[in-house]
Formats: sequence, C-alpha cells, structure tokens
Amino acid sequence: MDKHTILLKNAKQLRHNMTMAERKIWRFLRCHQLGVRFVRQYVFHNRYILDFYAPSLKLAIEIDGGQHNQNPSDKIRDEYLTQHDVKILRFWNNEILGNIEGCRQAIQQEITSLSISKKQAISSPCSQGEVR
Repeated sequence: MDKHTILLKNAKQLRHNMTMAERKIWRFLRCHQLGVRFVRQYVFHNRYILDFYAPSLKLAIEIDGGQHNQNPSDKIRDEYLTQHDVKILRFWNNEILGNIEGCRQAIQQEITSLSISKKQAISSPCSQGEVR
C-alpha cells in the first residue's frame, strides 16, 4: 500500500474517532459557519494529516492533547507547513473544553485577518500585471 493510500485510510479513521475537543470545534467549523470552508483530517501534500484545514486561506487548526507536549516531530511538521505558507492555529484539548467561545473567537479573528490579507493581495495593482 502506498503512502497516500495509508494517509487517506488513517484520515478516514480519525474522522470517525474524533476526540471530544475536535467534536466541539467541528460544530462551528462545519458548513461555512465562520464564512470559510473547513475540512476534517485533511491530507496535506501526501505527508501530514491536518485536524482541520481551510484550503482557501491555507489555515490549519490543530487540536493537541498531552502527547504533543514538546514533541520534536510537531516542530518539524510546523516548519514544513510554514514553508508552504500554511498558517497554524494550535489549541490544547483543555482550552477547547474549558473555553470554546474564546477559541472560536481566536479562529474567527484569524479568518478575518487572513481574508483581509488575501483580498488586499488580489486587489493589488502589481498582482494584476501592472509594473511600478
């Protein structure tokens, strides 16, 4: 079985076995409720599975439990994603379970910020072929 097939199989299994924190976040990420489409357990570049991802904004939301506390492989993963212009928002399970509204607001602020940046880049005269 090739790596892509294995990642897709793992992603499907993760979608069916979401943690309580992931379920709480998904309740307001799904169905464009924050104005952007998110997908669960997204396979990025046949290399990593992202908990939640908004492709239009290149925004990843990662929900971490104790196993991620100072995990060196997370640093390598984050560096790879950053090199590919992916913005990562990381929350601990206990943050979500204890303050879901604060987490939702942080996500909404990031969506707004990235949306504004993207609109400015699209409307820039230089992006439309004009030379300055």
